[in-house]
Formats: sequence, structure tokens, C-alpha cells
Amino acid sequence: MVVVAGVASTLDLDHLRAAADQSATLRAALLRHRLAIYAQIQQTAGCNAAHPVESRLAQCLLQTYDLSGCDRLVLTQESMAQMIGARRNSVSLVAHTLQQANLIHYSRGHIEIADPDGLSRATCECYAAVKARYNRLLCPRRLP
Repeated sequence: MVVVAGVASTLDLDHLRAAADQSATLRAALLRHRLAIYAQIQQTAGCNAAHPVESRLAQCLLQTYDLSGCDRLVLTQESMAQMIGARRNSVSLVAHTLQQANLIHYSRGHIEIADPDGLSRATCECYAAVKARYNRLLCPRRLP
């Protein structure tokens, strides 16, 4: 599912396999990416079962903000509801609450993340867990 607009590329699977066969570094990177995605899926499944809509929506918005690198997002209530496993009217109520707290500005599918730190405090522990796992698996290690 494409969540935000941007530039994307495709690669023939046979070419990717051939490149991975020739490069241990690429194979390792692909494995780390797969592990990060699996961890996110597992955490999201548990989060959707255990945590309230408020924290799940805050987490969804922050993850989209983190991955897109943009504080202005185009997301409908319906798409957000699908991402967090909630009803659209629940998303509408929570988005209104987040806007009243000046964490986001929201109007007809256009969302501006006004206070990422405040939004982070509105999430459950799942956001930090997924972000830490992403950073550990996918961010390049810095040399001392």
C-alpha cells in the first residue's frame, strides 16, 4: 500500500536475486530489512489488539512522518482507519482531539505534524519499540 506520494523505483526480482547472490553486503541488508518489516508487523498486530485508537493513530502518524521525512501528509480518515484497524468515525474523533491539543493540524485529508515530540508522548510503547528496532537493523553503524 502506498501511503504518501513520492518517487519509487522497481527492480526485476531476477536481477535483485542475482545482485544478492554476488554481494554478501546486499544480502545482509535485505535480511535486515526483512527482519525490520517482520518486527513492525508483529508489533502492529499486538498494538492493534491491546492499545486504544488514540495511541495507534499517533503512532501511525509518527511512523509516516519518520519514513516520509515530511511534516505535511495527505492521508484520509479512511486510509488512517485501515492502517490502524479502526473505524473511520473513531479516527475522526481522535484526529479532532489531537488537533485540539495542537499536536496536528488537520483539514480534509491534509495533516501537518505540528508537535512531533508531543505526538510521541501520545503513542504507546510500540512506537519506540518499532523505531528502536528499525534503527538497530537499518541505520548504518557510525565509526568512533
